Amino acid sequence: MLQRIDISNFATVKGEYINTIPLTFETFGKPLFEAPIVLVNHALTGNSTVYGENGWWNGLIGESKCIDTNRYTVLSFNIPGNGYDGVEENLINDYKTFSARDIAAIFLRGLEILRIESLYAVIGGSVGGGIAWELAAIKPGLIKHLIPVACDWKSTDWLKANCLVQEQILLNSNNPVHDARLHAMLIYRSPQSFKQKFDRTYNDEKDMFNIESWLLHHGEKLNKRFSLSAYKELNYILANIDITAQREGFLEVVQEIESNIHIISVDSDVFFTEAEDKITYQELKKVKQNVTHGIINSIHGHDAFLIEFEQLSELLKGVF
Repeated sequence: MLQRIDISNFATVKGEYINTIPLTFETFGKPLFEAPIVLVNHALTGNSTVYGENGWWNGLIGESKCIDTNRYTVLSFNIPGNGYDGVEENLINDYKTFSARDIAAIFLRGLEILRIESLYAVIGGSVGGGIAWELAAIKPGLIKHLIPVACDWKSTDWLKANCLVQEQILLNSNNPVHDARLHAMLIYRSPQSFKQKFDRTYNDEKDMFNIESWLLHHGEKLNKRFSLSAYKELNYILANIDITAQREGFLEVVQEIESNIHIISVDSDVFFTEAEDKITYQELKKVKQNVTHGIINSIHGHDAFLIEFEQLSELLKGVF
């Protein structure tokens, strides 16, 4: 069940003041304070429904799954402005209002209102993992296990470039959400994934290749459930992940983080690459010992964190 709390008098990193921010969330599994709490941060087009009939991470979360709802309380916030709460009010006037750090700060205010003082784990995929990094940087003693999946602590030049293409489509297309999704699916998957799935097969009924039909289907599907304002906002947040901004260097920031850090990469990810995560892991090892780096082997690219649940569960079984 979707629940709501209000964040009052919030100041963004850029210095903009917002009187009230509605923050919606869902909980699953054990009631709050009866079990260790796991915070799950959703990805760009995701939401707080991580488990259940429409749960987007059912392969990882649920009864007798890796994150067992019989043993843990699972909490998930909606990124304000993602539209999942159905509220049509204009939360912000500018889609560039919030950074990943702002979202982390809003989540922390939500935790304070809920009187949650510690988290057993925070796990997030893609932009959700970037927000997890920010949570740990802002409040270094909050999280026992920090689990960034298919992401990094910063937006690379490659990531920013793709987000710029996304932004230009969203600003200039006659069918922006649909068309941006078509481009996004190319960087969420991989050439090998497409070859395995379609292998140049043709759809005679639609008079187009199946890859073309599939892409158009995903564009239409997202267009029905995701707003233009949400897409522009989340794309901007994704493009501006950086736990070192207005702070000291990476090592100075992370050496304060008390969490056990479990980085999970996908070897075929061309969005948040395994190579960048390896650099992050090697740098972390200079100042921390409680760090691991697990790799999902998959042809499916960035989206493998939503597909390869058996591997992801195996990599995380020591935590959960």
